[in-house]
Amino acid sequence: MRDITYPPVIWTCKTLFKALGQKITISGAENIPLEGGALLASNHIGYVDFVYAGLAAQPANGRLVRFMAKKEVFDHPVGGPIMRSLHHIPVDRGDGIGSFHHAVDFLKKGELVGIFPEATISRAMEIKEFKTGAVRIAAAAGVPVIPVVLWGTQRMMTKDHPKDFSRGKSIHIQVGAPMPVTGDDPVAETAELRSTMSAMLDDVIAGYPADEQPPGSWWLPAKHGGSAPTLERAAEMDAEEKRERARRKAAKAAARKS
Repeated sequence: MRDITYPPVIWTCKTLFKALGQKITISGAENIPLEGGALLASNHIGYVDFVYAGLAAQPANGRLVRFMAKKEVFDHPVGGPIMRSLHHIPVDRGDGIGSFHHAVDFLKKGELVGIFPEATISRAMEIKEFKTGAVRIAAAAGVPVIPVVLWGTQRMMTKDHPKDFSRGKSIHIQVGAPMPVTGDDPVAETAELRSTMSAMLDDVIAGYPADEQPPGSWWLPAKHGGSAPTLERAAEMDAEEKRERARRKAAKAAARKS
């Protein structure tokens, strides 16, 4: 697979991170194979997560990750062509079978594929419930799932908060041990993956610079002394957002008919 766009995009991102004075720590990168397919499953706390999750594979001979992202991103007049040039995978939430097979095909060809099992950003900054897609895709391709946990990315750009690209932020990326999956019981294997990543996230939060996440910080989970919504409240907010999005869509449809 030819990659003309991906290398310069990575170089540009790394240059930008340096200009922003970011302190990026990657641990466990040795868990990513130097060759062969694997599915990287990452938590989702901010809009720039895919950029940093992709960094996790850079120590492994500069390997590239093909991320699964919602179809709407590919429909954007500017972002769409870029996403396609990077060979990322569009996901139609109304009909995901095509993206499923696309991801399996990439994995069988020895590619690294990235996925966010939570599907949407976690307002709680904790690990939300997982979809079973990650396990089912990895099992169908005969590759392991590699858990990846990000922390600090939410401070730049996430739901319900203004963008903040001020200098000096720490970004921690932790890669866990490959998790073999069979797909025989995707619900149980998904629960195991979520439990593993929840424990990893707790470790990453504990090791994050204390002066960058003082008690009460909006980006810190409630159970860690922050003011982020609880998982229960975050679920309510997600449902409210979904209803509002459906209302706006219906209103636009009605306006077009009138």
